[in-house]
Amino acid sequence: MARLPYPDLTTPEAAPVAERIASERGKVINLYKMLLHSPVVADGWRAFLTAIRQKASLSDRHRELAILRVAVINRAPYEFAAHIPFAKNSGFTDAEIKEIEHDKMPASVTDADRAVLALTDEMTRNVQVLDATYAEAKKHFNDREMVELTATIAAYNLVSRFLEANQVDHE
Repeated sequence: MARLPYPDLTTPEAAPVAERIASERGKVINLYKMLLHSPVVADGWRAFLTAIRQKASLSDRHRELAILRVAVINRAPYEFAAHIPFAKNSGFTDAEIKEIEHDKMPASVTDADRAVLALTDEMTRNVQVLDATYAEAKKHFNDREMVELTATIAAYNLVSRFLEANQVDHE
C-alpha cells in the first residue's frame, strides 16, 4: 500500500499535467499519480523519461535490458513488471525475461548486451564505473549512445528508488 494517498488530479495545478501525461501515455499510472503531489516535478519527470524512452537513439533492446536489470538489482517489482511489455516489443522472449528476473544471463545475450549488463551493475551497485567496464561498453556504442545508456541507467535508478521509497501500488 502506498505510503501517501494519491492526490486529487483535478486541482487547477495538477489537472493540466495529468492531462498531458494521459494524452502521451494513454492514462495516468500510479507512478505519475504519486508524482502529481508535485505537478512541477511530475511534468519534469515526464519530459525527462519521454526523452529517455521515446526520443533517444539507443536501441530499444539495450534500453529495456538496462531497465530490467536496474529493477532486479534494486528489488523494484513495479518497475520490472511495467517494462515487460516494452521488453517483449524489443525482442525479448518470455523465457529471457524470466531469466533476467531471476538474475540469470539469458543464453541469447550478445557481447553488447553483456557490456550493458556490466555497466548497469556497476552504476547501480557502486555508482563509480571501472575504466575497463566503460571501455568495453564503448566498443559497442558511440558517444551519443553511451550518454543515452548511462542516462537510462541513472534515470531508472531514480524511478526504482522513488517507487520503492513511496511504496507505489502496482497497477
